[in-house]
Amino acid sequence: MPNSPLPPTAWAVLGLLSFPGERTGYELKKWADASLRFFYGAPAFSQIYAELRRLEGLGYVTSRRSGPEEPRAKRTYAITEDGRAALAGWAAGGDDAGAVSLRHPVVLRVWLGHLATPERLRALVEEHLTRAEGELKQVRDAMTRADGVEAWAHPQIALRWSERHLVSEVELAQGMLADLAELHALPPAPVNPSRGAPTDE
Repeated sequence: MPNSPLPPTAWAVLGLLSFPGERTGYELKKWADASLRFFYGAPAFSQIYAELRRLEGLGYVTSRRSGPEEPRAKRTYAITEDGRAALAGWAAGGDDAGAVSLRHPVVLRVWLGHLATPERLRALVEEHLTRAEGELKQVRDAMTRADGVEAWAHPQIALRWSERHLVSEVELAQGMLADLAELHALPPAPVNPSRGAPTDE
């Protein structure tokens, strides 16, 4: 085991390599964008390569450079037996997996809606709704590609969770648009001069 705990991103990169086959950093990034980002977040290229170097230094990953027969030189990576054992230990670890951390920039902006125009707020939420609908389609496309592939049985469960999450996100965005429409159709709340804030009177 490493002297200091590995960050979750390192385990995610190692996890991508735990499925059959060798992969380049570019292929790992593409796969992360098509799977991990829907429920964890996809690391940047720089993060992937930094973690691959770290994992290789620990003996969890090996790499090989393509031969002269390849038109473009590339380096492929594979998990080692030590890496697989370490990953299995981490995945089944008894420590708390940690609380879910939600940082929703659209909701934060709506929370600060008193500083924006109703039109801009509505546009922000509509943009988010369109993005969520697009991601939902991408998840469903990924589910179709993974369907029937035995090695991807557990990733399919994660993708189904992602589908349900995005369906909920679409519904939440639609509900927020309805809330904004109702709010901005009402007359402004009276202001208490002594406090400078809306009152319930």
